[in-house]
Amino acid sequence: MSDPVRVDPMVAKVEANPKYHELRRKRNTFGWSMTALMMVVYYGYIALIAFNKPFLAQPIGAGVTSLGVPIGFGVIVFTIVITGIYVRRANGEYDRLTAEILKEASK
Repeated sequence: MSDPVRVDPMVAKVEANPKYHELRRKRNTFGWSMTALMMVVYYGYIALIAFNKPFLAQPIGAGVTSLGVPIGFGVIVFTIVITGIYVRRANGEYDRLTAEILKEASK
């Protein structure tokens, strides 16, 4: 017979810590919310391309640039912004919680 799976005592302490479950819940909720928001923006733009080309093809002013160019640029900027928001939160709140969890588990 094989031995039952042994769990590292440190891992067991971390998994038993309520702050660990709080961290997982907060990180998962925020991550999935940001993912959903990005999907709406990205697929919204793709849907405009697929179903309303005349709208995106409208020229801006007297130039040759169409409305689709700044909207596409906006999608790229939006992606950078939400990445920055996530990184800021991860480096602040999530890192703080992780440090507290590890400190408590190492006692």
